[in-house]
Amino acid sequence: MNILHNISLKKYNTFGIDVNAKRFVEINSIAELKKLVSNEKNIFLIGGGSNMLLTSAIEKLVVHLNLKGIVVNDTEKDVVFVTAEAGENWHDFVVWCISQNYGGLENLSLIPGNVGTSPIQNIGAYGVEIKDTFHQLEALEIATGKTKIFKHSDCNFGYRNSVFKNKVKGQYIITSVTFKLTKSNHKTNISYGAIKEVLKNIEKPTLKDISNAVISIRQSKLPDPKKIGNSGSFFKNPIIDIELFKKLQEKHPTIPNYKVSSKEIKVPAGWLIEQSGFKGKRYGETGVHEKQALVLVNYGNASGKEVYQLAKKIQQTVLDKFAVPLEIEVNII
Repeated sequence: MNILHNISLKKYNTFGIDVNAKRFVEINSIAELKKLVSNEKNIFLIGGGSNMLLTSAIEKLVVHLNLKGIVVNDTEKDVVFVTAEAGENWHDFVVWCISQNYGGLENLSLIPGNVGTSPIQNIGAYGVEIKDTFHQLEALEIATGKTKIFKHSDCNFGYRNSVFKNKVKGQYIITSVTFKLTKSNHKTNISYGAIKEVLKNIEKPTLKDISNAVISIRQSKLPDPKKIGNSGSFFKNPIIDIELFKKLQEKHPTIPNYKVSSKEIKVPAGWLIEQSGFKGKRYGETGVHEKQALVLVNYGNASGKEVYQLAKKIQQTVLDKFAVPLEIEVNII
């Protein structure tokens, strides 16, 4: 276990923000991790770096979690329990599951990041969320160094939310996640409009077909972090009450919407941002992506503070125009 000093974190975050870690260490085993937390409590975790915006140098010890491995635990007639270590790349894990004909994660193809952070955000796309296949996870409590199992009911999953973003934030390090997937009789979800359109000529789409559809849709709309720095969706899609929605619909008859309940409607944040005039606009080294207004980008040399300032400008403009508050999905560090 080798602690390095003054290391740039540019390659460790998908936004490509160049800030320094005063101290940095890569952890490759549970034994190393337990030894580390026995001596260090003030740490900052980095996995795939896909859901964060770094705005200043990191004073804490930066820990890059590089735990690898995939294990098939138990199988039943139609289901299988698969455990992936926290450092496994999320998309690679999804591809592996599909190669084994394990169903449930295909709609979540090409989401950046690692397995360990997927439950924190309850990542989701195209009608599916982590909570739909999540079984349990193992985590190390930083204060005690003890391992704890979090069952589904312990995680308090919500829209892009979990107990790890609020009640126990910063108290645990997720080391592995177990998913309950289907071996046969796959309950696929292709109701999302874009997927349905791509697959319209395939009578019985396979898991691979669905994954390929999702990949093609994402690639057509979202920039590749390897080519242009970004963290995917920067804002959550706001859920508003029905009365506010009716007022907005009177002024904007074409406003897209998705019913959440009899009293709540979800409105696409990207639409609100686009209607506010930000789509495709560049502000120095940062800006809003030309194909997807929900994505803020780093054109090469943007600072985290510049991106955050743009985000706040977008929030205020949308609030003034639509009376709808936008909540940032990305973690601001």
